[in-house]
Amino acid sequence: MLMRMGRLSRLAAALVACALLSACGSAAPADMSTPTAGTAAMPSAAQTSSARLLDWPEFGLNPQRADVSPLSTGITASNVAHLHRVTVNLPGTVDSSPIYLHEAGIAGATHGVVIVTTTYGRTLALDANSGRVLWTFTPPGYSHWAGSPQITTASPLADPDGRFVYATSPNGLIHKLALANGSEAPGWPVSITRDATHEKLAAALNIVGRYLLVATGGYFGDAPPYQGHVAAIDRASGRIASVFNTLCSNRRQIIVPSSCSASDSAILSRGGAIVEPGGKRLLLSTGNGPWNGSTDFGDSVVELTLPGLRFRQAFTPTNQAELNDSDTDLGSSAPVLLGQNRVLIAGKDGIMRVLSLSHLDGGRAIGSNRLGGEVQRLPLPGGGELFTAPAVWTVSSGSHRGSSTTVFVGAEHATAAYALIGGRLHLAWQNGNPGTSPVLAGGLLYVYDPSDGGIDVYRPRSGSPIARLPGSPGHWNSPIVVDGHVVEPEGDANEHKLTGTLEMFSF
Repeated sequence: MLMRMGRLSRLAAALVACALLSACGSAAPADMSTPTAGTAAMPSAAQTSSARLLDWPEFGLNPQRADVSPLSTGITASNVAHLHRVTVNLPGTVDSSPIYLHEAGIAGATHGVVIVTTTYGRTLALDANSGRVLWTFTPPGYSHWAGSPQITTASPLADPDGRFVYATSPNGLIHKLALANGSEAPGWPVSITRDATHEKLAAALNIVGRYLLVATGGYFGDAPPYQGHVAAIDRASGRIASVFNTLCSNRRQIIVPSSCSASDSAILSRGGAIVEPGGKRLLLSTGNGPWNGSTDFGDSVVELTLPGLRFRQAFTPTNQAELNDSDTDLGSSAPVLLGQNRVLIAGKDGIMRVLSLSHLDGGRAIGSNRLGGEVQRLPLPGGGELFTAPAVWTVSSGSHRGSSTTVFVGAEHATAAYALIGGRLHLAWQNGNPGTSPVLAGGLLYVYDPSDGGIDVYRPRSGSPIARLPGSPGHWNSPIVVDGHVVEPEGDANEHKLTGTLEMFSF
């Protein structure tokens, strides 16, 4: 999470050292290097289907958070710079990403609909062509926290049945809203915390089979007590089916935070719980907190079984204690499924780590300290910290040649593409433009610039710029590109505003 007061003096000293070196985040440790690869290592085309991408039901497009689709969006290199822009004024800031449904039945009519949740828990359905508000859900108690530091940055999620949308509010509740009018479903909302003033709903919602997956973290400043935990909620009944606490993990239910001897270990990343292909396991990453390898898993990548959320294995860096002490969360970004038995994790320490999915800890023997075990370490492009979700583009190369994987990273100071070759990442291209979570759709790469605003549009294979869609600065916001629309929320949740804007571009 963000800075703890008890760590300020040590962090200040580190910042002074960085300033003296004039290269904070740019100097890689001796055991790190960045192999390179030419564009020949990347697929020649990013669009392989003429079928239309009609829906964007959750953050990252799918439960694996790939943020990539080969389907046509109707937007091309020749028309992207000429899209019609509509700026929508909202009753709150959307510091997350929207979702989109192509044919939503609302108030007796069919709409292409954009759905967003503001930082104080208002969920809105907007007509995708005009920006008109079709309905607004305001959670009970809204006035008690509106304008305060008690916020949510979780992206909403559409139920596969096409009738409901799930959304969060800052009081720790998960809402199931009727798509037709925004009304709450019977038996909902569901609480997933015993202390909403300390446990924040930051990560995007996810779904696997009959279960909704929800994760918790902490607020700005990391004021204890809180524990990052993930819960599986039965979508039909609203019953909490299983819970995994990343601290006091021997306790299998939602706990009162002060009843655990340890605090923190937030699940704060944009992606939250990442469902592995097949739906039998998930991955999550944690922020600062204690680690003992048995009940406490601060600064770790953890694999759990589904739907029971039982511990299976974990990766924890050898310098976990240092990361915890310096507020350098490993879990500021979620695990990235690369394929070929590889997982990528990068956090606030500026290091990207490639792990073996079958042996996250490198296969260390039980009884050892089981720290470390990564396959590769390389510096984050441009240095700095990573809070975004990389996009993963996998293209089949034929039955005998397997597949090729490209990873697009939008970082604090740069945007870059990496090819996975022989189980290791090789840099294909890089520029100096910052970005939030990249989106590859319909053959084009879209990256929102949170510093200056606007969306940079690239050719994914070369990184050549095609267009820049205008907009205002933001924070963790990221775009979606679907059904002839580019939709981008703007603004920063930490400014605690009760208003905001959203940009929609359409042809």
